[in-house]
Amino acid sequence: MTRPTARVLALLEILQAGGTRTVADLADRLGVDERTVRRYIGHLIDLDVPVRSVRGRYGGYRLAPGYRMPPLMLTDEEALAVLLGLVAGRRAGLVTTSVAAAESAAAKVRRVLPEALGRRLDALLTTADFTAPARPVVIPETSVLLMLAEAARDRRPVAVSYTAWKGRRSERTVHPYGIVAHSGRWYVTGADSASGEVRTFRLDRIETATVLPGSFEVPVGFDPAARVLSGLAGVPYLHEVSLRVQGTVEQVRHRLPPGLATVRELPADPAQGGAGDTAEEADRTSEATSDAAGATGSPAASGEGEDSGWVRVQWRAERLEWVPSVLAWLDLPFVIEYPDALRDHVRALARRLATCADAAAGPAEGAESDRPAATPPPPPSPAE
Repeated sequence: MTRPTARVLALLEILQAGGTRTVADLADRLGVDERTVRRYIGHLIDLDVPVRSVRGRYGGYRLAPGYRMPPLMLTDEEALAVLLGLVAGRRAGLVTTSVAAAESAAAKVRRVLPEALGRRLDALLTTADFTAPARPVVIPETSVLLMLAEAARDRRPVAVSYTAWKGRRSERTVHPYGIVAHSGRWYVTGADSASGEVRTFRLDRIETATVLPGSFEVPVGFDPAARVLSGLAGVPYLHEVSLRVQGTVEQVRHRLPPGLATVRELPADPAQGGAGDTAEEADRTSEATSDAAGATGSPAASGEGEDSGWVRVQWRAERLEWVPSVLAWLDLPFVIEYPDALRDHVRALARRLATCADAAAGPAEGAESDRPAATPPPPPSPAE
């Protein structure tokens, strides 16, 4: 410890262990001279800490009997916010330490709370449950996270050792524009010296980080969270999916999980043979839109959205089986551009839905009023 404040606090901790400590002993443990120890004692006295001086051959300093640091003073709402924040952060995968460290921190907070408040919070933490499952935690180095956060705040470049997803290791300099937490992982996004482009890096894959001299400027209007999501949508996977969807960019993005796909507006209505579409493609668009409307009951069947423009939606996926459920969730007319294998999966889902819709009701028919209203499951989150 090099700062005087840190040494003063260390001195207080030594004295709280009990007994009388000689000046020589305190000076040796703190790594300072005896004159400095006496100055630190004066600081504690100025803070109303009852330090007593003991004269004689075995004299020194000790705390007044019964003195303890005051308990952490939190209102009921503040204590609840702290403990629930620890629990929720751990379940959301946002903690940058081990589960044991998070539990230890919660236990320390719990120990310094008044007994009555502590019992009530224990009851809440024991009985509370969560509808969302806990996310798996990928823990980055805490020192790396804090260093990059400071560098992003101070606009300082950082040299990092990074291991890519295929195992390739590299040394590069990053200008950290921002730190982003997403789906149980932490990311840093910024300018990359190796590629000359804005890149996104997972913090748990950064082995070492060193702040370098110099500074940089963040582009005006740069949104770190949006950049991370768009970067994740462009990660290479086994299948590349491209669709044309009838609707606005805002409509489509609102109905897709964050980070799943890139959505951009097309210059003209492809169903009318817009720019960039051949007559054959326009015919395929019209036919495919009609088939999709009939199979999934999309708004095209009722004429809803006929005047809407079209957007192109693209993403990458390791498996195609779950993609049709996302398309059904969109509830908008769509055209599959590629891959062709996706058409078979969409038709299979449409047949399953039609079979279930045509099936006769079982013995529970007529008891619908006793059931809670069904809500559609959320679309799958993107793999990273």
